[in-house]
Amino acid sequence: MKITRIEAIPYAIPYLKPLKFASGAVHVAEHILVRVHGEDGLYGEAEAPPRPFTYGETQAGIKAVIEGIFAPQITGLNVLEREKIQARINRTVGNPCAKGALDIALWDLAGKLLNQQATTLLGGYTDRLRVSHMIGFDDPAKMVDVAQSFVEQYGITTFKVKVGRTPFQLDVAVCRALRAHFGDKVDLYIDGNRGWSASDSARALRAMEDLDLLFAEELNPADDVMGRRWLVKQAKIPFFADESVSRPAEVVRELLDGSATAISIKTARTGFTQSQRVLFLSESLGVENYIGNQIDGQLGTMASLVFGSAYQATSGRAAELSNFLDMSDDLLTEPLQIAGGEMVIRPGAGLGVTVDEDKLSRYRLGR
Repeated sequence: MKITRIEAIPYAIPYLKPLKFASGAVHVAEHILVRVHGEDGLYGEAEAPPRPFTYGETQAGIKAVIEGIFAPQITGLNVLEREKIQARINRTVGNPCAKGALDIALWDLAGKLLNQQATTLLGGYTDRLRVSHMIGFDDPAKMVDVAQSFVEQYGITTFKVKVGRTPFQLDVAVCRALRAHFGDKVDLYIDGNRGWSASDSARALRAMEDLDLLFAEELNPADDVMGRRWLVKQAKIPFFADESVSRPAEVVRELLDGSATAISIKTARTGFTQSQRVLFLSESLGVENYIGNQIDGQLGTMASLVFGSAYQATSGRAAELSNFLDMSDDLLTEPLQIAGGEMVIRPGAGLGVTVDEDKLSRYRLGR
């Protein structure tokens, strides 16, 4: 089946409350719906969430690069010519979320063409993942209340705690409050979004040594090369690279430089094809992964679930699949569900979800 047309549709859905972290804050989901059309009326879909404070991409920029550069390069190719498609779009540097969404939409279309679930085409290891929830900045008592509500309503027992504020003692207090409230009934890990210096990160980790944290993520900038190596070398828990590994080559760099001991995979920035390469590289080196979240909507969240459930290596840890619950609405005809702390793959070809055209029309920007 040949690719006949590609759309990049901007839309905006407000969050129920701002999500705050060290590198910025998100008030509205200003995302792009990517549609790759094939012959016989079939099309695949994916979600591109711009994060200008992380990758430099904007909503307008993603639309422009997909429609103005990538679409002319790959229209007319067979949807299954994955390597040829990757070679053409990778002539353009950067633009990870634009490339990631385009790739996922192609996998969705391939699944529909072959009448197979995308997760089966990828690997088909399991049909579900445990869910981790990300808690944004607030005072300790409010962050404890948020976690308690997710335990009670959804059965979630793993939480990413956003840290990186100055002074760092406030974030230490949050982690202590969470551990004091839940005891050993929940798992906690921290994400600094590059907000601390290497020295403050080291002090914060020492201050939390008794809290049994699973791991730490991007506490200080990877560009602080010597400081990051110094910090990771002394860390007593795994140190995950996240925004510093937007492509496989950066994974190699971070691991060989001693700037990380484990790697976060986000399908929003590496799609399925490049995420496979990150995963297989990590497996061959004995490096752990987990499935992260780019504050995705439900379409992006399903992509994360589809990829993470496809492989044994990514199904061992809880995946970040719940932040769509912070949005005031979404685009899918059937909203995703979390029960007993898990999310389950949907039946149906491709990603197994359908966009509600009325909702897309309501939230669409421009025409």
